[in-house]
Amino acid sequence: MSQIRISTLPNGLRVVSRDMPGLHSAAIGIWVNAGCRDERAEQNGIAHFLEHMAFKGTARRSALEIVESIENVGGYINAYTSRDVTSYYARVLAGDVELALDVISDIVMNPVFDQREIEVERGVILQEIGQALDTPDDVIFDWLQEAAYPDQPMGRTILGPAERVSRFGRDDLSGFIGEHYGPERMIVSAAGAVEHDRILRQVEAIFGHLPARALTKREPARWQGAEARRVKGLEQAHFALAFEGPGYQAPDFYAAQIWTSALGGGMSSRLFQKLREEKGLCYSIFAQSGFHDDTGMVTIYAGTSGEQIADLATLTVDELKRSAEDMTETEVARARAQLKAGLLMGLESPTGQAERMARSLSIWGRVPDPAEVAERIDAVTVAAIRAHAERLIAHARPALALYGPVEGAPSREVLAERLAA
Repeated sequence: MSQIRISTLPNGLRVVSRDMPGLHSAAIGIWVNAGCRDERAEQNGIAHFLEHMAFKGTARRSALEIVESIENVGGYINAYTSRDVTSYYARVLAGDVELALDVISDIVMNPVFDQREIEVERGVILQEIGQALDTPDDVIFDWLQEAAYPDQPMGRTILGPAERVSRFGRDDLSGFIGEHYGPERMIVSAAGAVEHDRILRQVEAIFGHLPARALTKREPARWQGAEARRVKGLEQAHFALAFEGPGYQAPDFYAAQIWTSALGGGMSSRLFQKLREEKGLCYSIFAQSGFHDDTGMVTIYAGTSGEQIADLATLTVDELKRSAEDMTETEVARARAQLKAGLLMGLESPTGQAERMARSLSIWGRVPDPAEVAERIDAVTVAAIRAHAERLIAHARPALALYGPVEGAPSREVLAERLAA
């Protein structure tokens, strides 16, 4: 595999790229280390609003010209907002990489925030919020996040509440850029049919004049653990249980991923086999891990009936406890294989490659070689997995979110006591 190249401008902006021989296309984007956890309470939703407004016109291009510039050459352009990051990226053919970077940098650097466009996009986002609220297996994760991290940025929804989004104006958008969009928080990442030196020269010309500056610091996350229960006459009872897991920097980072995968990462996982295949308590059940610099979250989700919610909740906790006692080498080996396969399959995509490089550089200051990552995954033993599960259970302060016909569901306190018994 070709070498990853990394360069840093004097103002702190970083450029990372990997040429992927044999490809005729490339992915390129700007990853900004600013997301919804960087918002103050009165700003909640502004990072996502800003991401939308970036496509609504710049000093050089109208909203239509932005998308036409990329789609006229057969490419696509998109963006997303997470709790930690806002990303603006494009996928184009090799000869259009320079164009793509010009368009992406334009929407990040030069948005005009026309008032008419703000009002149009406000309506779009309010529709998006309404759609999320009407989707139980979406909104329950927002409630779970708030229950885990109450009254702090990490616990707030990415979309923001409708009442705040309804009031955002041009000054709010510009203010968030001024607080968080400094060059030291930006990474330009490219993969595929790319030439590092050409990209670097273009980045220097576009961003080199930006001064390094002190930016607003991120508030550390503080796991609390609480319960959010909303009774409603739905067909399904939605159950989401979470525990604090390790962050990216923690020594058991890989153990956490392997354990979560073995627990509920696929159809062969023990939660799926026990609760769906053996007991028939649900149609869908899974476990997943989420990571940040300073915290992490292990989440278990299932949908079931109101009559079966109590059995599902207690059996889920029982399986968690059992995993610390009898997780087998077969289960761990399968989870290792799934984790490595996901890594390597992602590397075959220029977009996945660019994403991985940007995130790795942001987290660790370097991009680990896939062989190094595979070695770390293979080094995780069954004993390490059981020890990780024991630690999580011993220090558990679970967060619980319930939605639908959930009157009969056990409380967070009851589940915590069962886990500790």
